[in-house]
Amino acid sequence: MGVSTITPAFPRMQDALGISSEQIGLVITAFTLPGIALTPLFGVLADRYGRKTILVPSLFLFGIAGFACAFVREFELLLIMRFLQGIGGASLGSLNVTLIGDLYPTEKRSTAMGYNSSVLSVGTASYPAIGGGLAVLGWYYPFYLNIVGLPVGLLVLWVLDNPDVHQDTDMKSYILNVWETLKSKAVAGLFLTNFLTFILLFGTVLTFFPVLMDERFGQSAFVIGLFLSLASLTTAVTASQLGRLSQRFPQSHLIAFSAVLYTIAFTMLAYLSTLTWLWLPTILFGVAQGINIPTVMNLLTHQSPMEYRAAFLSVNWMIMRSGQTLGPVLLGLVYRYYSLTGVFITGGILACIMLVVVWQLIVSTIRG
Repeated sequence: MGVSTITPAFPRMQDALGISSEQIGLVITAFTLPGIALTPLFGVLADRYGRKTILVPSLFLFGIAGFACAFVREFELLLIMRFLQGIGGASLGSLNVTLIGDLYPTEKRSTAMGYNSSVLSVGTASYPAIGGGLAVLGWYYPFYLNIVGLPVGLLVLWVLDNPDVHQDTDMKSYILNVWETLKSKAVAGLFLTNFLTFILLFGTVLTFFPVLMDERFGQSAFVIGLFLSLASLTTAVTASQLGRLSQRFPQSHLIAFSAVLYTIAFTMLAYLSTLTWLWLPTILFGVAQGINIPTVMNLLTHQSPMEYRAAFLSVNWMIMRSGQTLGPVLLGLVYRYYSLTGVFITGGILACIMLVVVWQLIVSTIRG
């Protein structure tokens, strides 16, 4: 909700606030930036004092600051409110995966991760269409949706029944233990894969796919939302089958296959000149996401003991946030100095680098 609902409104937001295509990426960057520094801190606190202690206030801040964005009419103030919303959102993704690791045993976790990714994708499949429809009324209307963070926070407070975490070690020993779990070739490969994945997602797709549809194909915010929803719906369907796929193929090979699909999808987007075939790279990207993200999350969760899991996965979330933050800026520079085609060529190159990383650091060390 922090990103998917508002990206279809980017063209209208640019016109209303008088900002350029390079500047629009800052609306995403301001939201993702706090997670780089704060997510590890929140992970440590969640391990020491409990998941709900961090999760509930985070949901409240996410909802209130995001809702306030709907009433802002100056670009600088919008970035400030997005930054505050990003503080609220900094822990949500990592604690979501942490709780799945806490609640499900190893033999069921792959299926649970797939279902979780599927549910997330159902949300992001509907959010762009809803956001695009609301953006027809005004660029700020999608921000009203963020208020849902308040009732969700209350639901977590009253209903969520999660295992208690007992952390008896001193802080120095705790940090050393977390560091030991991070020092592995496989973990480094998984972290780097996630970093590249979220550069591609937030830079190439969520920032410049709407620009592509507006500048090259002249489509409305609603149509942009429909195509983004198609990608997310494809991700949902694919992720729901992750349990079956993991039984038939090594999970490390599934990640490598997703990198190949990314490469094909971005290469097609770089050179497509007609809207007729745009559905194909959109679907290929969705399939890649449905395989890649939950598989990487599952393998990372498997590497982390429960008593250090929130801190371990928060490091991964910090790395993901770094990719989310760098993506719009990096691809914005490519757009500025080269072209829109160059943005998607760069996406294809980054996907090729991902394939090399997966093969050298993950496939060679994780066989199952």
